[in-house]
Amino acid sequence: MQTAQTQEEFKLEDLKTLEPIIKNILSYNKDFPFDVQPVPIRKILAPGEEENLDFEEEDEGGAGVGSPDLFTTRVPGTLLPRLPSEPGMALLTIKIEKIGLKDAGQCIDPYVTVSVKDINGVDLTPVQDTPVATRKEDMYVHFAVDVEIQKHIEKLPKGAAIFFEFKHYKPKKRFTSTKCFAFMEMDEIKAGQIVIELYKKPTDFKRKKLHLLTKKPLYLHLHQTLHKE
Repeated sequence: MQTAQTQEEFKLEDLKTLEPIIKNILSYNKDFPFDVQPVPIRKILAPGEEENLDFEEEDEGGAGVGSPDLFTTRVPGTLLPRLPSEPGMALLTIKIEKIGLKDAGQCIDPYVTVSVKDINGVDLTPVQDTPVATRKEDMYVHFAVDVEIQKHIEKLPKGAAIFFEFKHYKPKKRFTSTKCFAFMEMDEIKAGQIVIELYKKPTDFKRKKLHLLTKKPLYLHLHQTLHKE
């Protein structure tokens, strides 16, 4: 005696109606429970491109003073491993410790783009992005991340510089913008701690039109380690 089939089969049309809902669930990065909705696409602008957009100036208020605020979103970054050593040549590891900003507490998903440029602003090594900062506390955004410079120091041409662009996400405009930048020239490459000045955007890779970000004693804090056989 055969038992009648009581369960209905899914049709192709039914599955297609579920497709956008499943995609939204997979793309929405929040803990359960959450609303089923898409995440806005973030646009990352080229250096200086945001200067051509019509948007409000950075909010001068709010220094982010208070208890430590951990960033829950983690972006993996594009950091590269250290190059193989060569006899008689030095490699440089730069630890980005922290950056001082009067509105540090307002920065969303901040990270640093590191590049090595010649005197004409041409890339000498691959550009690297750090992961999103580990925490923000008072007037500082903390990174504590090592960046391996992808060229032996002796092979860098005269006039080269290492650039650090501080970037953050602007939810109202839905893009990632450069807030400020700093750079380190070849005569500043020395083992140990170093603090360097911050400059207003757009990033000037040729270092001809530089304007300090603030008169306050706020800097990019780095630690350099030289590796030489």
